[in-house]
Amino acid sequence: MSPAVMAARAGLQRGRIEFRQSATSAQELWGVMFFPMIAMIVLYLLRDRAVPGTGFSLGTQAIPGVLAMNVVFTGMMGAAIALTLDREDGTLLRAKATPGGMVGYLTGKVVGRGGMVLLTVLVPLAVAAPLFDGLRLDRASSWVTLAWVLALGLVAVLPLGAITGSLFTGTQAMSVVTLPTMALMAISGLFYPISALPGWLQGVAQVFPVYWLGLGLRSALLPDAMAVAETGESWRHLETAGMLGVWAFAGLAVAPAVLRRMARRESGSSVAARREKAMRRAM
Repeated sequence: MSPAVMAARAGLQRGRIEFRQSATSAQELWGVMFFPMIAMIVLYLLRDRAVPGTGFSLGTQAIPGVLAMNVVFTGMMGAAIALTLDREDGTLLRAKATPGGMVGYLTGKVVGRGGMVLLTVLVPLAVAAPLFDGLRLDRASSWVTLAWVLALGLVAVLPLGAITGSLFTGTQAMSVVTLPTMALMAISGLFYPISALPGWLQGVAQVFPVYWLGLGLRSALLPDAMAVAETGESWRHLETAGMLGVWAFAGLAVAPAVLRRMARRESGSSVAARREKAMRRAM
């Protein structure tokens, strides 16, 4: 068995352990489920309001947006924060010093974060199913679309989190990720039709994966008639797969190089310096 295969197998085991720890941690579950549950409550109160120009519930129409928000926050932001923490406590340095350690480390992060993303999608979806009328969950095609959109979307956003976590540290990563991400979600039509925005802003939103992730999830979970509220009055599956695929390819091409560069700069002295700095801030 080649060293790369052994490292990947070790990474899979690491990922399963990390996912189990996260899924059984009350603190982490509260962190990833708090905002989705608040959003569900707000949308439930809006269930009797209709999407402009249709008779469809505004609350139901926004459910895929909540799921897309979970993928972005848990996948991209979660990966960035986890990477910065592992840099500061020396986990990354230990992985670097182990043969095949970086391959195992990255594999574990992808598996662990991927499992948490699935959890933050399936649990709110299970809660929403009996509460919101109109979700299209009784067709096999809906689950097939949901599967490929989530897979492509996750691969599109995880490398962005890894890159951010490699380039910035601590609170820097939080601010760099949070503010632009919130702005993108605001203009990406996750909770209202993007057609209500100015044309130039629609164009900006469609450059980034957040819009296409939300569109793909809406196409999986909402009736086909709701496509009338979308740009071009179509779900645009081909464009969705293409744009998410481009971001996934670009991220997978750039992230390993950025991570290798960051790992080369890690040393025992740099970890000790960050720990000392953190202790001074805490005093």
